Amino acid sequence: MSTDNPASGIDFIREIIAEDIKTNKHGGRVVTRFPPEPNGYLHIGHAKSICLNFGIALENKGGVCHLRFDDTNPCKEEIEYVESIKNDVHWLGFDWGTHLYYTSDYFEKLYEYAVQLIRLGKAYVCSLSADEIREHRGTLTQPGKDSPYRTRTIEENLDLFTRMRNGEFADGAQVLRAKIDMSSPNLNMRDPAIYRIRRTKHHRTGDTWCIYPMYDFAHCLSDSIEGITHSICTTEFENHRPLYDWILDTLGVECHPQQIEFARLNLSYTVMSKRKLLELVEEKQVSGWDDPRMPTISGMRRRGYTPEAIRNFCERIGVAKRESMVDIALLEHFVREDLNKHALRVMAVLRPLKVVIVNYPEGHVEELECINNPEDPNMGTRKAPFSRVLYIEQDDFCEEPPKKFFRLAPGREVRLRYAYFITCIKAIKDEVTGEIKELHCTYDQETRGGSAPDGRKVKSTIHWVSAEHSIEAEVRLYDHLFIKESPCGEKDETDFKKFLNPNSLEIIAKCRVEPGLADAKPGSRYQFERIGYFCVDAKDTASKKPVFNRTALLRDTWAKEQKAEVK
Repeated sequence: MSTDNPASGIDFIREIIAEDIKTNKHGGRVVTRFPPEPNGYLHIGHAKSICLNFGIALENKGGVCHLRFDDTNPCKEEIEYVESIKNDVHWLGFDWGTHLYYTSDYFEKLYEYAVQLIRLGKAYVCSLSADEIREHRGTLTQPGKDSPYRTRTIEENLDLFTRMRNGEFADGAQVLRAKIDMSSPNLNMRDPAIYRIRRTKHHRTGDTWCIYPMYDFAHCLSDSIEGITHSICTTEFENHRPLYDWILDTLGVECHPQQIEFARLNLSYTVMSKRKLLELVEEKQVSGWDDPRMPTISGMRRRGYTPEAIRNFCERIGVAKRESMVDIALLEHFVREDLNKHALRVMAVLRPLKVVIVNYPEGHVEELECINNPEDPNMGTRKAPFSRVLYIEQDDFCEEPPKKFFRLAPGREVRLRYAYFITCIKAIKDEVTGEIKELHCTYDQETRGGSAPDGRKVKSTIHWVSAEHSIEAEVRLYDHLFIKESPCGEKDETDFKKFLNPNSLEIIAKCRVEPGLADAKPGSRYQFERIGYFCVDAKDTASKKPVFNRTALLRDTWAKEQKAEVK
C-alpha cells in the first residue's frame, strides 16, 4: 500500500501506531498532542494537524490528545492568540478535556534538565554573539568551528548559567548550547542553542524568568513530561529529529516519544505562514486575522465554512510524506457539499431592478409557499410575500438578448420562482443615462405556483423579492486573496504581496433580501437561490441592516473536473 496516496486507505502514521499497539509499545497507550505557538491565529494547515492528532486519539480506545501551548517566546505571544486557538479547536469539534497544558508549566523542570546536561558535560555557556555563532556554524558543505568557550569547565558553566537566570547578563550576551558535534552534516546538531536571555514579560509567568528554553529543547522534553507516545509534526522538523532523540537519550528520560513527520498542507491561491499572514494584518491588507479572505480558521468560520466541511476536507487529503499543492477548489467542494445539505434556501436580489406587474391588483399581497431545502424535506417550507412591485436581478433582463439568453426580455415570458409566469411589455429608461430603471410586465394568474394549466413551457426561472416587504442588506463578495496559485513560489518568495488580488472583495451596499432574514442570527448560513452560499457576518451585522458574506459560489469546479476525468 502506498503511503503517499491518502485515498488508498489507512495512512502510514496510523500504520505505525497500529503496530505499536500490537506490540504493546508504550504499554498500548496512544497519547498525541497539538502544540501550537500562541503567536498568531490558526490556519487551515493547523486544522489538518488538529484533525490528525485528535482524530488518532479518538480512533484508539483510551487514546488522549493534549492541547499544549508552546509559549517559550514571550516577544511574540499574546493571550488573544491563546483564546483564539482554544475557540478554533472547540469549533472544529474536538475537546482536550482536562489535558490543557503550557510549556511554561515546565519552566522550572526544563531548567533542571539544562543543569543536568551541564553536569553531564553535554552543555556549555557560550559568550559568542549571534553573528559569531552563525559564522562558527559552518555551511552545508563545510564543517563548523568549535566555540572558544566550548572548553569551559562544568563548574564555570553552572555558575554562568545560574547568573544568566539571575539576570546578571544583557540579552544576547550569553546562550546555553548543547555540546554535540560541530562537524555533523546535520546543522541542527552543531552545538545548538538551548537557552537564551530575553527580558520580556511572559503572558503567564510575568517577570519570573529572564531566560527561556529554545523550541527544540523544550518541545521534546515537554512531550516526555506529558507521556506523549507519538509526537506528530510536519516534515520541516525531520532534520530536527536527531536532536529530539539526542536530548531525550542523553538525559535518560523514562518516556521517549517517537517523532513522526508528515507533509504539511499547501493550499493554492493562499499563503500558509503565520509570519506572512501577520504581515497582511499589520499592514491592513486585510481587516484582521478573521478577515473572511484569510486561510485562518476564524476567517473561514466568519466566511461561513462549517467545521464538518473542514474535517471532511482534511480526511480527504489524508496524510502523506511528500509535499504537494492542494487545489483550493477541493476545500470549496466540501464546503459546498455540506451547505447544500443543510443551508436554508432564500431569495435575495444583489443588484435590484424594479418590476411593476401592471395587471396585478394594487395593494394586494399573497403569501407564496417556498421550499426551504429540496435536499431535506424535513426542513419544510416558508411563506414569501408577493406583491405588485418586485425586484429582480439586473442581469436577468436584456433589452436586446443575444443567442442563448433565455431570461427576461421585451415580449418574452419567464417564470418567477414559486410564483407566476410574467411577460415584459415595456422597459423604462433613465432620461439622462439611458439605463433601464424599471420594467413593466403582466402576469398570468392561472400560473400560480409556477406551472401553466395549458402545459406551455418557459425556458427560464428567475428569483425575485417583493419591493414593499423585502429588507435592505449589505453583501460582500469574496474571491481568492491572491491571483497566483503559489504566491510564495518554490523559493518562498519574499515579495508575495505583489500577487494580492485587488478584486478579492466587492461590497454591494444595497441588496434586497426576503423579510424573514431581518432576524437572521450572526453565523447563520443560507443559499441565495441561483447566486451562491452566504453567511450572516458575525462581526459587522447591525440590527437595522444584516451583512452577508459570500461563502461559496453554486458551481463546483472540483466536482466537474472529477466527472470529466471519469469520462
